[in-house]
Amino acid sequence: MSRMGDVLAGFHAAWEFESDSVLIRYERGIRTPKLFQALGERRIPLQAIAGVTLTPGKRGTVVLRAEPRPGADPLMEAAAGQLKEGCDPYRLVLPRDRETLAEYYADELRARLPEDDRGPTDRFLVPAPDVPMNFKAYDGKASFDGKTVHFRWFWTGASSAKWKAGDQSFAVSELSGVEWRSPEVFEGHLRLLRSTAAPVQADQDPAAVVFGLGYGPVHESLPFAAAVLDAVRVRGGVAAVPATSAPQRRDPADIAERIRHLGELHQAGLVTDEEFSVKKAELLAEL
Repeated sequence: MSRMGDVLAGFHAAWEFESDSVLIRYERGIRTPKLFQALGERRIPLQAIAGVTLTPGKRGTVVLRAEPRPGADPLMEAAAGQLKEGCDPYRLVLPRDRETLAEYYADELRARLPEDDRGPTDRFLVPAPDVPMNFKAYDGKASFDGKTVHFRWFWTGASSAKWKAGDQSFAVSELSGVEWRSPEVFEGHLRLLRSTAAPVQADQDPAAVVFGLGYGPVHESLPFAAAVLDAVRVRGGVAAVPATSAPQRRDPADIAERIRHLGELHQAGLVTDEEFSVKKAELLAEL
């Protein structure tokens, strides 16, 4: 490859090409996606990359992207395809006048990738986010010290089921996986999966925190989910649950509770009139 330590700088990030990895350093500017700022920098081993593409971008840009191997990165496994394009940590956006230089690095990088080792991996190859960490969801505060996940409920947001169950602690050893749903949709959540637990709606499940529309943003909840997933995998657990799993049916009392929460968000100005009407109609349609 080109000289070790060569750097290709783009919008919001710079890639440094090393002998066995790509070191991605993310900017901390006001326009940089918050997820990138939270990640700071990431070292991606070449063995974790399946391929490299260079495609036209928007408004006079080109996009260099490294394609991670399935199962190689706990962050991408936890995200399960839910990240918006602009928050993809494997994309480097550059001005179109740097396309020739980008193509050079893309070719050099492709030449260094292992030819016979680009399929799914049986272990994570990209380091997980550092612990300890915590974030505030709508109904509680989640914290993780590397061994145990703690949920502390907020009386203003937690359902009666969670409040009655009390604050929760889960050792990594008792978990089988993690289910993360993006808070950029109405009903985001982080659920800790246990092989013996029966399915329960997230806002009624003491093993889950719910968020969305101002609570538990992606840049806080997703790295948290990735760190837990990595700890579970190290101890022999399973992978994240795909985002395409079918939603569970609600009972009327559960729907009424969610509509109440939605109304509070509407009154607080976190939801527009149109969003309130659409989401309320979606909930009522499940009756």
